[in-house]
Amino acid sequence: MNFKPDWNPTKEIIKNSNIFKMMQKFGFDNYPNFWKWSISHKETFWKETLQNLNIHLNKNYTSILDISKGVENAEWLKNAKLNIVDSCFQNENNATAIVFQKEGGEIEKISQKELLNLTNKIANSLLKLGLKKGDKIAIYMPMTVEAVAIYLAGIKARMPIVTIADSFTPNEIAIRLKITEPKIVFTQDVISRAGKKLPLFKKVVEANAPQAIILKISEETIETRENDVYWSDFLTENKEFESVVQNPEDIITILFSSGTTGEPKAIPWTHTTPIKSASDGYYHHDIQANNVVCWPTNLGWMMGPWLVFATLINKATIALYYGAPMGEEFGEFVQNAKVTMLGVIPSFVKYWKSSKCMEKYNWNTIKCFSSTGEVSNPEEMKYLMQLANNKPVIEYCGGTEIGGGYVTSSIVQPNFASTFSTQALGGNFVLLDENHQQSTKGEVFIIPPVMGLSTKLLNRNHFKVYYENTPDFGGKVLRRHGDQMEELPNGYFQAQGRVDDAMNLGGIKVSSTQIEAVINKLPFVKESAAIAASPKGGGPSFLVVYYVENKSDFSNEERFNKAKNKIRKELNPLFKLVDLIKIDILPRTASNKVMRRKLRNLYEQN
Repeated sequence: MNFKPDWNPTKEIIKNSNIFKMMQKFGFDNYPNFWKWSISHKETFWKETLQNLNIHLNKNYTSILDISKGVENAEWLKNAKLNIVDSCFQNENNATAIVFQKEGGEIEKISQKELLNLTNKIANSLLKLGLKKGDKIAIYMPMTVEAVAIYLAGIKARMPIVTIADSFTPNEIAIRLKITEPKIVFTQDVISRAGKKLPLFKKVVEANAPQAIILKISEETIETRENDVYWSDFLTENKEFESVVQNPEDIITILFSSGTTGEPKAIPWTHTTPIKSASDGYYHHDIQANNVVCWPTNLGWMMGPWLVFATLINKATIALYYGAPMGEEFGEFVQNAKVTMLGVIPSFVKYWKSSKCMEKYNWNTIKCFSSTGEVSNPEEMKYLMQLANNKPVIEYCGGTEIGGGYVTSSIVQPNFASTFSTQALGGNFVLLDENHQQSTKGEVFIIPPVMGLSTKLLNRNHFKVYYENTPDFGGKVLRRHGDQMEELPNGYFQAQGRVDDAMNLGGIKVSSTQIEAVINKLPFVKESAAIAASPKGGGPSFLVVYYVENKSDFSNEERFNKAKNKIRKELNPLFKLVDLIKIDILPRTASNKVMRRKLRNLYEQN
C-alpha cells in the first residue's frame, strides 16, 4: 500500500470539526487516544453524545446503560421517555429542512415549520382513517418530501413504519408484507426515472397489499381497489399533533436485511437506533447545522432512515433529487443545492468516471463524500475526490442491525482512498482468523454493547443469528457480523467482502440462497450456487451463478437471458447477472454445504 495520504486535513478543518470540540473538552490532542477513551468510558461518551445531539427526553434516564440481562440485551436510556421525532425539529422554524428537485424540474425548498406541519397533518389523517397506536404502516415509494413526512408522522403517532425499497418486485413486496402485516401502505401511481413512468401502485396490487394511500404524480388513469384512497382525500388540514411519548425500546421502524437462509431478516429499529445514526453523522461525517446532506437512497434501505435522522437531528438540510443519480441533472442539482456532504455507492462513481458526466459541475461546496454498500476501488475514489477539488471520502461500513457504521473514517485523520481510518466512535470490534485467533485479516466480530445494536428480530431467533457459538475473546461476548476486513500496517482497515453467504450487489445486501431459489426454478437448472466475485484492483462485486444442468436444448445465450430475466422479475432489477457457468458438480463440505467461497476463489483466479 502507498502510505502517502490522498488527502490531509488542515489545522482549520480539524479545529472546526465536531470531533475536535469533543476531544478538546476531554483533553485529547490525538484522535486514536480519543477513540480508545470512547470505548473504555462508553457511558460517558454516550451521555456526552446525547448532549451534543440535544436529544429531547420527556423523562430522563435512570442509567444510560443497563447490562443486567447481558450485553446481548443491553438497555440504553433505562426508564427514559421520548419520541425521537421531537429531536428532528430543533432548528429555526424558517431553516430549510429539505431541498429537492423533481426530474426535469426546478429546485424547491421546504422549511422546518412546513415539514412539521405536513408531518402533523399526516399523523392526524392516520387517526382519522381509523388507525390506532401500534398499527404498522408500510411505505413503498421513492425518497420524496412526502415519504420523509409520512415516515416521521408514523413514528410520531406510535405507528411503526415498514419500509420497502421501491425497486422490489411484487413477490418481494408480498414477502415483506406477510412478515410485518401493516394495516395500510403508502405508494405512488408511478415512479419517474429517466423520462420513463414505471408502475408502483400496480406492483402493490399484485403483491395483494392492504389498503393503499396513493400519491398521484402522473396524468394516467389507474384502476384502484375498493378501499384504496388518493393522497388528496386522505390528508386533513389539522396541523396540531402532540407526539406520542414512548419507551426507548419501542419499535419505530422495521427494515429488512438479507439473511443467509431464505426470507429476509425483519430488523426493528427503536428510539435509540437513530441516536447511533445521528452520532455517526455528527462525528464521522461532521454534519453541522444548516449543512446540506445528499445521499441517493430509499427508505427501504438503511441509509434512507439514516439520512433522515443523521441530517435532521444535526439541524442540517436533506437534499433529495427525485430522478436517477447517474445523469447530468443530478450533478447540476448537487451544484445548485450547494451540497456539503454527498453519499455514494461505488457503482455510481464507476459510472461517473467512465462517462465523465459530472466533470463540468462546480462541487466545491462539498466538505466530504461518503461511500457505503459495496467495496470501493481506490482509483475511482481518487477520481471522486477530485470532482470536488480534492475532498476526503469517508468510507462507511455497518449494517441495518447496527443503525450505522462499525468502521469508518473521519475528517481529522489523513484520508487514503478505499480505506477506513478508524473503528466508529463508541464501539469496537476484533478480527479473528479461521482458528478464532486475533489476526490482522479475518472475520469481523463486534464487541457489545454499542448504542444502536439490535436486540431482537421479528422473524428469527436474534441470539442464534448473532451470538450462538461465537468464539470467546478474553472473556468478552462477541457478536457475529459476517464481514471480512484487513488491518493495514498503518492501522487503517480495508474491506475484503463477506465471509458468509450474503453479498452486496448495487449497494443492496442479498443472500446467495435467495438468488439460488429463483435460479433453481429454471427448467435447465438442477441446482445452483450464486457468488459475488470481486474485480481485479478492487471495486463493487458482481453476480456470478454456477449451475448443474438439467438436459435441455437451450443455447448458452438463451440460458443466460432466462436467468437474468428471472432474477430481474422475481427479486430486483438492480441485481445484474454477469456470468452463468455450467459445472458438473457443486463442491460441498462433508456436511453437504455448498462451498461458495471455493467457487468464488476459482472464478477470481481464472
